[in-house]
Amino acid sequence: MLMEYFDRFARDYQPYKKRAWCYEDGCIYRGLECLHKSTGDPRWKDHLVRMVDARMEPGPALRGYDPNSCNIDNVLPGRALLYLREITGQARYLHAAGLLAGQLATHPRTQSGVYWHKLRYPWQVWLDGLYMGAPFQVGYGLRIGDEALIADTFSQVGRALAMTFVPATGLYAHAVDEARKQPWANPLTGQSRAHWARALGWLAMALVDLAELAGPERFAPLCAATVSLLEGIEAVRRSDGLWLQVIDRPDLAGNNEESSASATFVYSLLRGNAPGFWNGAPDGFLQRLTDIALRPCAAGELEFVEICEVAGLGTFEDRFRDGSAEYYLSERRVSDDAKGVGPLMMAAAADLERAQGREPLRASQ
Repeated sequence: MLMEYFDRFARDYQPYKKRAWCYEDGCIYRGLECLHKSTGDPRWKDHLVRMVDARMEPGPALRGYDPNSCNIDNVLPGRALLYLREITGQARYLHAAGLLAGQLATHPRTQSGVYWHKLRYPWQVWLDGLYMGAPFQVGYGLRIGDEALIADTFSQVGRALAMTFVPATGLYAHAVDEARKQPWANPLTGQSRAHWARALGWLAMALVDLAELAGPERFAPLCAATVSLLEGIEAVRRSDGLWLQVIDRPDLAGNNEESSASATFVYSLLRGNAPGFWNGAPDGFLQRLTDIALRPCAAGELEFVEICEVAGLGTFEDRFRDGSAEYYLSERRVSDDAKGVGPLMMAAAADLERAQGREPLRASQ
């Protein structure tokens, strides 16, 4: 049932931003990559090739991609380029990935050396951006044999974790403004106020993906923080198996269970489940998520429901997003959004790998 839903979704999927290169499409690319790796079924590769090739142009160029916007979100789909280079041997995919690597080579950084989230968000580091950029940079560094690029990635992630960590909760703020100028930022810490679940989901997925890509020796400095984060996420899981939009506030009226974040957490907990790394009990996590959030729609087909369409900080479309818990609850919830379905694909692939007995992540000894 779940694979048929994914196949139909991929078959009917329309580009998220008028055929422009974007991270939302990248979520689906990553989901298809994970499904292809875990199943070997060529349909997932075929969907991926069809979607990615439609965004590529001679040059090389990526349709609608502007490196001058310095948008770290746009780097995420580059992981699909690296995967397609690996499985097809075609150099054009690596050449296109080089465009994204070129953006990162001149991407503005905070004084502490971490990439800005976007040019229009100066001096700001968002958890979202760690997922969008760090695994690609490590993957690209591995592909071209650039250890300095890999080391830079881990240095940035370590600094970002230190900047966003909230001692009172043991979790991480959605974002931090190093300049302490944004109205949403705490004037002392620069951190945003509430713990938005999907932001923590991006972070968790970034960390477990980095662990798998780089191996235990390179990942060792981040291992303890990752274990702590996974334990903290599991501790606030609801009794039915999902997580709240504002993850640590069950007391907050109207605080809804949010399915895209729940999918990111299921993926992360499954991929990170290992003795010495994080030894939770992930059996049934995916089933509980799909039992609740994968529902028949009016047409009789399944849809993935209760996905936060978008959330952020600062001014966007004539609206100021203040980072409060109440703000996150005000965002619209939709069905079958790429930011939910992509992580659900990843979670399904991770669950299948667990059932197949694939060796999980290992902590550094």
